[in-house]
Amino acid sequence: AAGEGRAAWLGMLAAELWYAAYWVVTQSVRWSPVRRRPFIDRLAARHGERLPCVDIFVCTADPYSEPPSLVVSTILSLMAYNYPPEKLSVYLSHDGGSILTFYGMWEASLFAKHWLPFCKRYNIEPRSPAAYFSESDGHQELCNPKEWSLIKDMFDKMTERIDTVVMSGKVPEEIKASHKGFYEWNQEITSKNHQPIVQILIDSKDQNAVDNEGKVLPTLVYMAREKRPQHHHNFKAGAMNALIRVSSVISNSPIIMNVDCDMYSNNNDAVRDALCFFLDEEMGHKIGFVQYPQNYYNLSKNNIYGNSLHVINEVEMGGMDSLGGPMYIGTGCFHRREILCGRKFTEDYQEDWNAGIKDKLQESIDETEEKAKSLAACTYEHGTQWGDEIGVKYGCVVEDVNTGLAIHCRGWDSVYNNPKRPAFMGVGPTTLAQTILQHKRWSEGIFSIFLSKYNVFLFAHGKTKLRHQMGYHIYGLWAPNSLATLYYVIIPSLALLKGTSLFPEITSPWIAPFVYVFCVKNMYSLYEALLSGDTLKGWWNGQRMWLVKRITSYLFGVLDNLRKLLGLSKINFVVTPKVSDEDESKRYEQEIMEFGSSDPEYVIIAAIALLNLVCLMGGLSKVMKGGWNVHLDALFPQLILCGMLVITSIPFYEAMFLRKDKGRIPFPVTLASIGFVMLALLAKIV
Repeated sequence: AAGEGRAAWLGMLAAELWYAAYWVVTQSVRWSPVRRRPFIDRLAARHGERLPCVDIFVCTADPYSEPPSLVVSTILSLMAYNYPPEKLSVYLSHDGGSILTFYGMWEASLFAKHWLPFCKRYNIEPRSPAAYFSESDGHQELCNPKEWSLIKDMFDKMTERIDTVVMSGKVPEEIKASHKGFYEWNQEITSKNHQPIVQILIDSKDQNAVDNEGKVLPTLVYMAREKRPQHHHNFKAGAMNALIRVSSVISNSPIIMNVDCDMYSNNNDAVRDALCFFLDEEMGHKIGFVQYPQNYYNLSKNNIYGNSLHVINEVEMGGMDSLGGPMYIGTGCFHRREILCGRKFTEDYQEDWNAGIKDKLQESIDETEEKAKSLAACTYEHGTQWGDEIGVKYGCVVEDVNTGLAIHCRGWDSVYNNPKRPAFMGVGPTTLAQTILQHKRWSEGIFSIFLSKYNVFLFAHGKTKLRHQMGYHIYGLWAPNSLATLYYVIIPSLALLKGTSLFPEITSPWIAPFVYVFCVKNMYSLYEALLSGDTLKGWWNGQRMWLVKRITSYLFGVLDNLRKLLGLSKINFVVTPKVSDEDESKRYEQEIMEFGSSDPEYVIIAAIALLNLVCLMGGLSKVMKGGWNVHLDALFPQLILCGMLVITSIPFYEAMFLRKDKGRIPFPVTLASIGFVMLALLAKIV
C-alpha cells in the first residue's frame, strides 16, 4: 500500500468499512423472522357479522400517467371484498381534479351493480375485472358461459368508453346530464387551481343503492381536495389527510385501509385477515397497523429490472415484524383511525369497534357533501397540527415511512401479513427510466429522514428496540451506499490499468478474508433470492440492477438531499408512470433493457461500463507484457473485480454498439460516456 497507491488504498479501506457497517445493519432483521397466519374461520365463529366498518382510501393524481380505466378496475376490486357491503366505504382522492377520472368513477358506480353480484355468485378471484378477464381461460368454466360473456362485454364496452373520453379530453354533454357531479367542472378549472369537490356516487344507507339483485352496495365517494397555486398541497400526504377528514363526516369507520390506484385487490379475504389481528384477544389492543407486501403482476420472467422486492417481502419485512413491526410502506395497509389522528398507546386502551356514522343524523347527501367540502379546503389545516401530530406526516416524499415511525414511537406495534395468495397486485416499472425514477424517489426520501430530526436512531431512541431502528436504516442508508459503490467500480479498475495493486497478492494469506466475503455474501444472496421465489437469472439481473441503482438512483438521491440542505431545491414528488408504449412493452416481455433517451443516468451507466472494459483490456495487456507470474499474483483480485463488472455490463455494450431498435443507448450518450472515460484516463486519478 506504500507509494502512489496509498490514497487509493485508504479510499478502499473506507469503502470496506462502510460495507461492513451496512452489512451489520442488514443482519438486524435476519436473526428472528416471523411469519403470521390468520384464521378467518375463528373470526367468524367469535364475531359473526358483527365486524367493524372499514374505509378504503385510493389515491391517484394524473389521468394520463394513471389512466382512469386502471383506477376503475382497482376500485371495483375493493368494492367486491367478502365483507358486509354496508360496512365498506371506498374513497378515491384525485389530486389532478380531472373530470375524466370522475367520469370513470361514475361508470364504475353503474358497472358495480352487475360486477359485484357476479363476483359473489361464483366466488371469483381476482375481483379486478381487468385482471380477471385477462386470465379468462382459467375461470370461464366456473361460470355460466352466457353470463360470463355478457359481463365481459359490458366491461369491455365500459373500458372503451372511458378510454375514448380520456383520448378526447372531454365528457359528452349528454353524459354530463346523468349526474350532478359533472357540473362541478367548468372551463376555468385546472389540475392546480380548483375548488374542493366531493361527490357521493353510491350511499350504502340509501335504500335505492342496490345491485341488480337488490343487495346493498358499498359507499363510493369521489374527492378532489381544493388546490390553489399559492398554497402548498403536500402531495400524497395532503391527500390522505383530506380523506381522513372527509370520511369522518360520511362513514367515520374505525379502520382505514389505503392502496395505490394501481394496486388491485387480489385476495377476497384481505379485510377479514387484517381484522384477525386487530380483534385478537391477547395482542390486538397493541396493534396500530397491519401491513401487506407490495407485489407486482407485470414482472418479466427473470425480473429484468430487479423490481420483484421478493427478498424485502419474504425476508426483511418478516424480520422487522419480530422487532416491533414492519414499516408503513404507503399502500396495502390497514390502520386504526385513532392512531392516524395521533393517539398514543396505553395498556388500558379499548377500541370502540361500533364507531361510525349510523344514521347520518338524517342529513341529505347534498348537506353531507357540503360539510365534507369544507374539510377538503386548502386553508383548513392552517394553524392546526395536521401533518405533524395529526394525520400523515408532511415534509418528506416518503411520508409513509415517517408516519409509521411516529406510530411506532407512540408505543404501537405493527404486524406484517404475507398470505400465500397476495392480497394486492400492482403495476411495476417496465422501463429502466421508470425503475431509476422510483428508486430515486424512495432513496432520496428515506435518506432525507436520516438527515432530519426524524433520524431513527435519535427520534426512536428509548422508544423502540435498537434492532428495530437498524431495520429502518437498511433503507435509510440506500442513498449513501452509492458513494462507496461508485468508488469501488472506478478506482480499482484505474489502478489495474496503471498496474497498481490495491488488494493482497493472491498467494498471500491476507487475501482469504476478501475471498471468503465475496463467496459467502454472493452464495447467501443467491440462497435468499431463490428461497424468496426468484430464478437464477432473475438473481443475476438483480445483481446488475443493484449496481445500476447505486450509481444512478441512489447517487442522485444523495445529491438532491445536499441541494435541499443548501437551499438550492425544494421537495418534489414525481409520480411513476403506469403506462408504456407498444414497442417498450414488447422489449420488456423479451427482457431487453430499455434506454432510448439521453438521460444523465445513462451517461453514468455507459461511462462506467466502458471504463471497466478499457481497464480490463489494459490490465490484461500489462500482465501479459510484464510476465504472467509477476503481475498476475498482484493484480489477480482486481482482474476478477473488473471482469465481473464487464460481464455484468454486457447488456450495456449491446445497447451501445449492437442494437438498432429505439430502446438502444443513443449515440450522443455513448459519445459523452467515451469522453468521460478519456478524461478519467488522462487525469490518472490513481
